Amino acid sequence: GMEYIDSYVFNKAEYIRFNSTVGRFVGYTEHGVKNAEAWNSDAGFLGQVQAQLESYCKHNADIDYSAILDKT
Repeated sequence: GMEYIDSYVFNKAEYIRFNSTVGRFVGYTEHGVKNAEAWNSDAGFLGQVQAQLESYCKHNADIDYSAILDKT
């Protein structure tokens, strides 16, 4: 399978991450945890993120996969 991770970094420190396997945001600092709770509880926002990932990742994975097959 494929996993997509979207990290948010401030002052070189990761404070929040979206992990497609978990399907939600995880916070790593006090600020990140608060954001993660807010974003995870917003079903509309979470659904939008997952839908964008679905279309973006699947589309690009298919292109990359066919490019790899063409070269082998």
